[in-house]
Amino acid sequence: MKKIIAICFVALVFQSCADMLEEKNKSNAVPDYFNTIPGFEDAVKGAYSFMRSFYATERGMSLTVFGTDEYTNGSDGSFKFVNQYTSQFDSRTSILSELWTDFYRGINTANTAIDRADKIVGLDAAVKTTRVAEAKFLRAQFYFILVQLYGPVPLTLNETVTASTEAHRAPVPDIYDAIVADLEFAIANLPATQPNWGRATKPAAQHLLSRVHLTRATVDPTATPQEEYQKAADLSNEVLTKYSFKLLSDYAKVFEQGSGEINEEVIWSVQYTSDPLTNGGGNNAHVFFLMEYDVQPGMQRDIANGRPFKRFKPTNYTLGLYDRAKDSRYDKNFKQVFYCNKPGTYTINGKSVTLATGDTTMWLPGVELAPEVIAAKNFQVITPSKYTEKLFPSLRKYLDPLRPDVTTFEGSRDFLAFRLAETYLIRAEALLMLGQPGSAALINTVRRRAAFAGKEADMEIADADVTLDFILDERSRELLGEQHRWFDLVRTKKLLERVKLYNAQAKDNIKETSTVRPIPQDQIDRTSNSDGSLFLQNPGY
Repeated sequence: MKKIIAICFVALVFQSCADMLEEKNKSNAVPDYFNTIPGFEDAVKGAYSFMRSFYATERGMSLTVFGTDEYTNGSDGSFKFVNQYTSQFDSRTSILSELWTDFYRGINTANTAIDRADKIVGLDAAVKTTRVAEAKFLRAQFYFILVQLYGPVPLTLNETVTASTEAHRAPVPDIYDAIVADLEFAIANLPATQPNWGRATKPAAQHLLSRVHLTRATVDPTATPQEEYQKAADLSNEVLTKYSFKLLSDYAKVFEQGSGEINEEVIWSVQYTSDPLTNGGGNNAHVFFLMEYDVQPGMQRDIANGRPFKRFKPTNYTLGLYDRAKDSRYDKNFKQVFYCNKPGTYTINGKSVTLATGDTTMWLPGVELAPEVIAAKNFQVITPSKYTEKLFPSLRKYLDPLRPDVTTFEGSRDFLAFRLAETYLIRAEALLMLGQPGSAALINTVRRRAAFAGKEADMEIADADVTLDFILDERSRELLGEQHRWFDLVRTKKLLERVKLYNAQAKDNIKETSTVRPIPQDQIDRTSNSDGSLFLQNPGY
């Protein structure tokens, strides 16, 4: 199955993209090109590429992983203030303006395809409908991320062909109306599967819309929560029952590079590639969650263990979520043993130790051990009391050992944006909020998969055990680091409560206004509305 990959090029005042499947350079494209069949196809493919600005990047990861109950900052200095909610996190923060700009380019690329579809001579009607549905799926996703991050944002549903300084922030209900309309069109017109992996499909649109309704229930003041929850429950049930998706038998297999990128659990993913000419900035998630292993005795940086940025350090809350006697996800999420790749003689535990290649050089057992147990080891034992901003359990689901060298930042893994385990948890949450039974059975499906062999029954819960906090805990166990958490805590109104409880670096500065991000200053500065209205900053910034 071929993947859909796109490369960007500039046309007029917006950025669009060319067909990466053929790797043609269309950097000299002119506006009329989009009135042709190849140009229309390239515009649709091009819209996909802007998802790479958010998923598996420093921008998207910093804005969704930092400042939550799951992760706090490691020693790396970049964007610590996003985690800490200090005054340094303001409208001049680069990742905010970069994401804003890229997403509006993506929106305008999608708008171009949508607006021009009916003008293209010879375009097959069925292909046109499918491609427009893809563009609307992408436009909805862009706006859904924007409205969650920034609140009211400009809502533009037609192609912009000339420069303008007019910009008005649309009300949140209007933005959600547009998102829902786009996704309902996508559901009605997308196929269940696509010949190119990575293209939008009907179940991908249903999954996304179920997440939209789950969110809208609490963030849109005009919404009727019970109606939104019912729609979320119904749409997620469609994904669970009408298609051939299924959970893999092994949680770790979902994240295996290569086979794990295309499997029966993946509903939709953002595409990356090993070709440096067409990979853009690449999948960068592999660097952010790793501890500083490479300066420890017996260790040096290598491709297999990754390039450690020491950016995201798991909180004690996260590390304590797993019942490690029955839940395999701690072992499968966190790297616990390092093997020597720099042989030599070192002082470890107060004694001289000679390490050969392949010997154990570090162990992170995840629990405290008696001093005499540690002293008897011929390798470092890093227990929780020894965790620092440089030494902590490393999340390994994003490791990218296929990078060509130890310094490569542009990883090639796809980012699994929608997967079936989350669909189960979306429906479980919707049923809980509706006061309907069945949440436990859905959660148990996910938990049984996570169990050690023979412990499946021990992992099961009853409906009486299901609370919103339990679902948030289960989402963390299952979806750790997958760019959901900040959004989850905002929509459940749990951000302040949980950050104050579990994130020591953030708890003193987070406030009510932290549930939206600052509007980029360059957007405010370049806006000059003819009616004299101002493009206002979000409160608190």
